Order: sequence, then C-alpha cells, then structure tokens
Amino acid sequence: MKKRPWNRIDAAVYSISSQEDAETFNMNIATYITAVSMQPKIFLCAIYEGTRTLSNVRTNPVFILQLLSDDQYKLVTLLGKQSGNKIDKISRLEKRNELTRWKNFPVLKNAIAWIELKAVDVFQTGDHHCFVCEMKGYKNVNPGIALSLETLRKNKIISV
Repeated sequence: MKKRPWNRIDAAVYSISSQEDAETFNMNIATYITAVSMQPKIFLCAIYEGTRTLSNVRTNPVFILQLLSDDQYKLVTLLGKQSGNKIDKISRLEKRNELTRWKNFPVLKNAIAWIELKAVDVFQTGDHHCFVCEMKGYKNVNPGIALSLETLRKNKIISV
C-alpha cells in the first residue's frame, strides 16, 4: 500500500457556507468533519488556518455545512483550490446558477443535504482550528451518493 493510513479512509467531502457580514459570504471545501455526539447532535469541524472561512466563522459562528453530491466533484477546484481572500466564489457560483438560499445563506442547490451549525467552542490543532458545533437544523435536499475523497482521486483533483 502506498497510501498512508489516514488517506485510506474514504471521507465525505463537504462545503461550508459562512458569513462575513449581512451581504458577504464565502464557501470552501472541508473534509475534516465528524459527528461527535448523538444527543444533542454535535459536530467537530476543522477549518484551515488563514482562510476566509476561518475568519468568517470566528466573526459569525452560525454557518451551513453542505454534504456534496458525487457529481459535484468539479466544484472542488473553485471551492477548495482557490482562496476566498482572493476571489469572490459566491459571485462565480451565482453566474453558474449553482446557488439557492436556505436560512439566509447561499447554498449549493445540488448538494445532498444542508446542516445549520453553530460553533460553541474552538481549539487550534496544528494548521486547522477545530470548532465544536451544535446542530440547529438540517434539510435533506437531493437523493444521491455523497462526494468522497476517492472520487476526487479518481478524477485527479487530489493525489493523496
């Protein structure tokens, strides 16, 4: 096996829709996500250091976690390989007719599910900040298979 043990797990791929102010939003890609409590439903969300999403969630702790569909793998190039500090990802997604609104946030209309989270605690772990988040609500949006790291590998979007 060439893969390191942590890369052998076929993790789900999410996007976070976060809010800077009343009119400014950003989206990114997140794979270090896990539910850590059933009652109440608590998620642990790791957000990369220096990102617009990290800044937004520190300012506005409510955000939308979006479970991406397997056929949305091409969005990773925009949402994960480009910085919201340098480009307006939301306007690009609007031009491509990819968005709708839920809970006053722009969300990807072809995602499988949307989960409203509120960060209640945070701690730094190396190059990520881990947010402990309470689930405030969710909506199953579309049927389908969740996007995974394996799909990103097969399509040569990531190499690990």
